[in-house]
Amino acid sequence: MQTEIWYDDKKVHVHLNKMTIVDEFYTTFEEKEIDFGKRFTLWIHPKKSISLKKVECAFLLKINKESDNLFCNGFQSWSESRLYSFDETIKPLRWFAKSLMGYYGDYHFKKFIQRGKSFLHSWSYTYLRKYNTDTINFFGSLNEQNGFTLFTADSKNNSLSLKKDIQNLQLEHSFCLFDFIVLDGDEKKVFEIYKIELELKPFSNSVATGWTSWYNYYNKISEDIILKNLNAFTERYIKIDFFQIDDGWQTRVGDWLSVKDSFPNGMQAISQAIHQKNIKAGLWLAPFIAEPASTLFKTHPDWFLKNENGKLLAVGYSAIWSGKFYALDIYNEAVRAYLTGVFYNVLMRWNFDMVKLDFLYAVCVLPRPNKTRGQVMHDALTFIRDICGDKIILGCGTPLASGFGIFDYCRTGADIHLQWEHKLLKFLRNRERVSTIVALRTTLGRWSLNNIGFENDPDVFILRENNQKLTPTQKRTVQIVNTLLGNLLFISDDITQYDTEMLDQYKEIFDLKDRIVHSVTPLQFDIYKINYSLGDQNYICSVNLTSEAYSTQMLKLNPYETIIQI
Repeated sequence: MQTEIWYDDKKVHVHLNKMTIVDEFYTTFEEKEIDFGKRFTLWIHPKKSISLKKVECAFLLKINKESDNLFCNGFQSWSESRLYSFDETIKPLRWFAKSLMGYYGDYHFKKFIQRGKSFLHSWSYTYLRKYNTDTINFFGSLNEQNGFTLFTADSKNNSLSLKKDIQNLQLEHSFCLFDFIVLDGDEKKVFEIYKIELELKPFSNSVATGWTSWYNYYNKISEDIILKNLNAFTERYIKIDFFQIDDGWQTRVGDWLSVKDSFPNGMQAISQAIHQKNIKAGLWLAPFIAEPASTLFKTHPDWFLKNENGKLLAVGYSAIWSGKFYALDIYNEAVRAYLTGVFYNVLMRWNFDMVKLDFLYAVCVLPRPNKTRGQVMHDALTFIRDICGDKIILGCGTPLASGFGIFDYCRTGADIHLQWEHKLLKFLRNRERVSTIVALRTTLGRWSLNNIGFENDPDVFILRENNQKLTPTQKRTVQIVNTLLGNLLFISDDITQYDTEMLDQYKEIFDLKDRIVHSVTPLQFDIYKINYSLGDQNYICSVNLTSEAYSTQMLKLNPYETIIQI
């Protein structure tokens, strides 16, 4: 293992299990034996103010390019995350799309990510794996609250490096640069060790069901639409846990205390109506962003992040809002006071039980002289948790590890699309794109995070026939994968339109709430086997996400088909 620190205009090699001393600082780098592997912790103790430029730890790694694959965890919830072969490359967003989508993922991390032939990269954790096995060689960071950790595998030089996102960090106090584990073993057992080392709270591991307005009505919602869909569950004698109102209730993104005229009785009346059905009420917000047409943006432009030239920084684009949107500065006390008031209103006055918080990545697109992006993200999320108290938080559009121990639920994949793939966004090489296939790949890839730092939200499944273009086989696959691997199972359908067969199919999710997933084994690219049990019975679920048939002596899968066998 080789570890080096670049600071000011100097570089120093750091020794393992002994103190490294230079004029400006000293380090301690310790190795500890744990179950299934080792834990490494690197601290730096400055004697005076220094400017950190780079810290990197590199391992020699035996990579078999023909059989090994690397799990690449994307930067945030929506980022495609799956096993990559070493013949693949992770291509950046096309240059002409960067002004609109560049901050969604890691495309703005200039000179930090090695791209191109022989390089693959992953955020917060990664592992080596061969197809048709459940054993992995795992590397995971335990201190993302100090700064995001980038893992880069170089198959040409048979190495894996860890880099901390700390460029130009001004440091005067002791600081943990790396705290990570290296484990070998069965995937499920390895992630159990990961949770132990992270010292995270236990979760109930109970599956919750619900409804959300987004994937049918999008932002064209009203009080009448919400109440009609709410009453449908009572009329059909179906008990769900959550009923969540998504984007479209507010007049503008950012103006969270201003409700649209289409909700004439206000949001408290909606929450009360949901509670009368003995269902928890959920509400969507994007607390760290605002659109330029909002009163918040027009009134307080000084509350928003600015680039190095002092200009307001657009952190994304939405055609259904007023174009580009901007991120709030969470260290501005007026911003914190405003958000505290917003959440008090939503959670206490309107009495919502759960908030779905979206586009969270936006708050940390810029580091500060004395704060890394990871620290900014951690500070923002702990602030949100503090003002939410014991209310339920569903995180979305967020670096995942930043939400460990903070979110109750977290989206672990892309937004489902109303067809299998979004061809334009795929052409643009947007890893955070709206896409059913990307959502499924990432749900299957991140399944083992469930109950580690939160409970997994795989996004909705769709059964309706109208207002969507998925085939019956594709819809079935989405439903089964989400039901087996997610702990938050939402639909957006108007269930009054379900015929008897659709209603029976929907009710299957309630029969599977007590399933226990033992493993998810990739058989080849986009072909998976899920082993799970229900009661005393063991099952195998075979999943084909490809447009080609897959067959063995024991199994035949049609394109996009999922089959469950005893």
